Amino acid sequence: MTTNKASANSDASDDLRAEYDLDYTQSRPNRFSPRMSGTTVAVVLEPDVAAVFDTSEAVNRFLRSVILALPADRMQNATAKAQRE
Repeated sequence: MTTNKASANSDASDDLRAEYDLDYTQSRPNRFSPRMSGTTVAVVLEPDVAAVFDTSEAVNRFLRSVILALPADRMQNATAKAQRE
C-alpha cells in the first residue's frame, strides 16, 4: 500500500508544538513599517470590500464622507474619543 506524502504530512501539521526554535538572524525588516508611523491603524478589509477601492486614500475619503453624514451628537462623541487617545 502506498501513502501520499501530502496526506502523511497533514497529520503532523495539525499539531502545534509547545515551543518553536526560531532563527531570528534570518528575519527581515517589515517593509510596511515606514507607512505605519504615528497613529496609523491597520484594518483588514474583506475581499469584496477591498475590490471597491484602489488605494488607502480612496478608503479614507469614503469613510470621511460617511463620518460627515453622521448625526452631530455621534460626531462629537467620536471626536472626543479620538482626542482622549
